[in-house]
Amino acid sequence: MTPSLRRIPALVASLLLAALMGAALPSGPALAQNLFAPVIFVNDQAITRYEIQQRARMLTLFRAPGDPQQLAREQLIEERIKLDAATGAGLTLDDDAVRSGMAEFATRANMDAEQMITALGQSGVSEESFREFVRAGITWREFTRARFASRVSVSEDDLERATRTLTGGSSVRVLLSEIILPISSIEQAEAQQSLAARIATADTEGAFAAFARQHSAAGSAGRGGRMNWTQVSDLPPALRRIVLGLAPGEVSDPLPIEGALALFFMRDIEETSVSPREFSAIEYAAYYIPGGRSEEALQRAARVRAEVDTCDDLYGVAQGQPPEVLERGAKAPEEIPADIASELARLDPGESSANVTRSNGQTLVFLMLCGRTPKLDGEQPTVEDLSNFIRNQRIESFANGFLEQLRAEARIVEQ
Repeated sequence: MTPSLRRIPALVASLLLAALMGAALPSGPALAQNLFAPVIFVNDQAITRYEIQQRARMLTLFRAPGDPQQLAREQLIEERIKLDAATGAGLTLDDDAVRSGMAEFATRANMDAEQMITALGQSGVSEESFREFVRAGITWREFTRARFASRVSVSEDDLERATRTLTGGSSVRVLLSEIILPISSIEQAEAQQSLAARIATADTEGAFAAFARQHSAAGSAGRGGRMNWTQVSDLPPALRRIVLGLAPGEVSDPLPIEGALALFFMRDIEETSVSPREFSAIEYAAYYIPGGRSEEALQRAARVRAEVDTCDDLYGVAQGQPPEVLERGAKAPEEIPADIASELARLDPGESSANVTRSNGQTLVFLMLCGRTPKLDGEQPTVEDLSNFIRNQRIESFANGFLEQLRAEARIVEQ
């Protein structure tokens, strides 16, 4: 299934803003030829070369995993099918609803609608292309809610299971392998997205490990990406949900993190008898060392590790240097960048790592866990939140099955 409007904003929050601030994507005379010629017909509705070009350009800016051209074709075909079904049921959106959807989408990148439109336009994506992307997503969402909501009910058992899943209360630990693919430019993003799609097809630990040794920027690359046993409740929320959907031997979809894509291979999963720990805040310190993963920077990190026992000791290490070389603070788990959170999940207070980089790999992060603040019972998700989560998941499942049926029945002709 191609990424939906609901899934794409997760990419936007961490990646879109930086991409839109870069240079516009290139175009050439060849791309200007026959742009409005139909290249695909879906139930007699045309999709033009221009639409595919626009969507591919937008997906590249969003850094959606996979080949942007192929993904654009698949998305536009699906959208024609979705809109055809909604229109047949008498559902169409007015301009105000679409405009509200555009504004909602833009907030995921800390923009308003006009800022998003301007930023996309500077990179060659028209307002109309953005509008139709949003229109298709919202129309399908409203159509499937209306069609399937009456079939969905939420029981007390459902709420209990959801609580364990969302809060890590399931006493589960996992054995993962990781691959971190750095991204420093739009051009590199395209190559890394294609590589991530290849990695996602790995069906054995050996195949995944070979990719890790060759391509991963993580400190675990030399071990084939192998991580130690980790409590699911210690993982960042975004990764927790991905991991809970994996079975042993499966590879996750690429997860956008700051300046990179991350993939995970599930080696094993097991129930434990120890009650999982929940935290409202994680306190950590990050000391920035120039040079990335160069030998000199790694040696500097090793010397720092030998000099410090607690986070307070890092103030002495950073003394006389610019204030920005040392950051320390406490954040809620969901506010911590995914790569930092994954490293912290492996550490006990006072332990450190030097597996994360910043500034496109040019800065090594000496990361130390200072402490964790336990979550109080009153901080659990509300019943309404859990009910909505379960209901939306089930409606999406019905919708995906219905879409597969519609696609099987559709007349799709590619030129």
